[in-house]
Amino acid sequence: MTGWRTWAPDAAVGLAVLIVGLYEVLGVDHPYYVDDPRPALALLVVGIATAAALARWLPALALGLVWAICVLQVMTGTQLLMIELAIGIVAFGTARWGSAATVVASAFSIPVAAVITVLWIDPSVFYSALATAGFESLVQQTARWSDRWQVTAAVLGMSVLGVPWLAGLALRFSTRAQQSRASQVVAEAERDQAEEIARLRDEQAKLARDVHDVVGHSLAVILAQAESAQYRKDADTEVLKQTMDNIATTARSSLDDIRQVLASTSGAAGPRTGSTDLDSLVAGVRASGHEVRSTEFGTPQPLPPELATVAFRVLQEMLTNALKHGRRGEPVQVERHWEGELRIEVQNVVEQGTEETQPLVVAVPTTGGQGLEGMRRRLESVGGRLDVRRRSDPPTFTATAWLPVRSR
Repeated sequence: MTGWRTWAPDAAVGLAVLIVGLYEVLGVDHPYYVDDPRPALALLVVGIATAAALARWLPALALGLVWAICVLQVMTGTQLLMIELAIGIVAFGTARWGSAATVVASAFSIPVAAVITVLWIDPSVFYSALATAGFESLVQQTARWSDRWQVTAAVLGMSVLGVPWLAGLALRFSTRAQQSRASQVVAEAERDQAEEIARLRDEQAKLARDVHDVVGHSLAVILAQAESAQYRKDADTEVLKQTMDNIATTARSSLDDIRQVLASTSGAAGPRTGSTDLDSLVAGVRASGHEVRSTEFGTPQPLPPELATVAFRVLQEMLTNALKHGRRGEPVQVERHWEGELRIEVQNVVEQGTEETQPLVVAVPTTGGQGLEGMRRRLESVGGRLDVRRRSDPPTFTATAWLPVRSR
């Protein structure tokens, strides 16, 4: 059903050409057709109507059919028909819907057809065709031109075919331009969608890093405080109360940080206003019962919010790793160097490796875990870098971060 609907307009065009052509050769009593048998002219009309019907869907076949009809007509000396003006439909179809080769072939066919008209068509036939069409005045003028009638024939022939061919070519380029604009709009929409997906994934990864840093650090501090409380004497109620108060404070601070992280990513609140004080991190770890030796070199400088947040999260993760993997009872070394850039270094003692051939210094890859990978990504986002190394003599774990220092 769909195929018939697709071909219906073209079939209607071919049928219209067939009806008009048959009326011309069979229903008109004119001396112009006396010398030619009417059945032969009717077959010529059928061929032209078929070519017109194929001009849209099979333009190359329509062009070949037209050439076959014209060659046979010239070889047999068959009279010209007014219905042959319908070949302009084929010229339009080849330029509008044909392939590149068909367009080129149809373009060359127009001047070649004009040359054939000049060389092979009898002038009396040309005069009779014009008179049949009602162009008596043009016949009279052409007759005065004597041997220059070929110019008129060539110009008329190229006009009949050239004008519809140029119209088809113009529509072809116009349609391609519209399709190009539509494709560009689709490509821009797809690009915007891809950028939006990438942005959402980046925000999701950032949220995961923030939650990991906040929760991981608070749980490590709470665990250390709870473990230290186990070794307190039952009679030492003041110390136990202080330890429990520290646990509650750490948990409360962690909940506040989580709320701010979630609020900032959902757009429900403005920028996070949580603490970015590095000394408070060190104090929190000390409150958990761990010894922390903190040293600062150089003159501290105020950091813009984005750098202050990165420095806070990086030191937070470094201290979390020291609490989780460090040897209990050994101090954690924290150094901050202000030497053109901020260098943060955290070192803690770890358990001695069991392999006797273990090298003295090993660079630890930063792509193995969420914590190290999160620190690396945070630092790279502001132009910083991270280095993590494990030493076997003495058995220590050292994490060093560099951050550029920019004024507010």
